[in-house]
Amino acid sequence: MSAAVVLCVATTLVHVVLVFLHVAPANTVSKRYNPLINAWVYPFFEQNWRLFAPDPESVNRQILARTARSGTGKSVHVSSWFDLTAVDNSAVEHDPFPSHTAQNLLRRSWTSYVESHGGDDRAHTERALMMQKYLSNIAADRMAAHNGGTFDFIQLRVVTRPIAAPGSPVGSRPPAPTENRLLPWWKVTPHGN
Repeated sequence: MSAAVVLCVATTLVHVVLVFLHVAPANTVSKRYNPLINAWVYPFFEQNWRLFAPDPESVNRQILARTARSGTGKSVHVSSWFDLTAVDNSAVEHDPFPSHTAQNLLRRSWTSYVESHGGDDRAHTERALMMQKYLSNIAADRMAAHNGGTFDFIQLRVVTRPIAAPGSPVGSRPPAPTENRLLPWWKVTPHGN
């Protein structure tokens, strides 16, 4: 019994120290033990202060997906693009009490993917691989619900448009640049669709 109490207290102390080092400004100790701290914190204890100080979106993102299915021989059947963001927006718009998941699941998975991958769409860490799989699973589940069929690969395209500053007349604004990012094809596991 006392060994269990000692183990619980020790684990709690280690947890508090590691989380403190994660959220504290960079210092000698946190820099030296950064891999250990990140291994403990990510993905379960990640600190995100947006609940208390929201960072409003400065862009509109449209996330589209398409699927591919191998046919007989070398033929490949590719679906047309399907707008995943429009489905989310529609569900939130017509629901008087939308859930946090309906509003943010796809958007936050994309943000986490970009934060872990950068601009080259190559996973360099285990966290990046996990974020890629997470985004792929969300898209695959939604495409399976939409198409009703099976598929072997999924591809995402993200169109990003800046939100204009409030108060400026529409005619006087310069045209906003649009970013169109096409991700590579990802293999989808059979249980994913």
